[in-house]
Amino acid sequence: MPSHFTYDYAIIRVVPKVEREEFINVGVIVSCGVKRFLDARIELDESRLLALDPTLDIEMIREHLAVIPKICQGGAQAGAIGQLPHRERFHWLVAPRSTIIQTSKVHTGLCQDLQAVLEHLMNRMVRKNAHVETVHS
Repeated sequence: MPSHFTYDYAIIRVVPKVEREEFINVGVIVSCGVKRFLDARIELDESRLLALDPTLDIEMIREHLAVIPKICQGGAQAGAIGQLPHRERFHWLVAPRSTIIQTSKVHTGLCQDLQAVLEHLMNRMVRKNAHVETVHS
């Protein structure tokens, strides 16, 4: 039986107008020290975002979001931050910011499969109506 291990995660948000405190969840970052795991998934629903603010620069947002998975992977393509150990990269990614791209508070969980956790969190927290179950009579 596989052992369970703890992981930390944060939800990635786009906050078009910080002063209004409205946001759209667009992704998830998951980190596990025991497994030396750091990964992010992002799915930008542009129509939902533009409903909050039709003047947004979507291309700029796409570019900023694309950096997050690169930092998770680490290495030279992620710049100076990519050279840090994975836990330091996670803490850098989830540090509080007052910009258009923000993360939630860090939460902790227990699991056996980190990829399954990423998919579950995307379904529950990011994908529109993915968490709604259909009841058949």
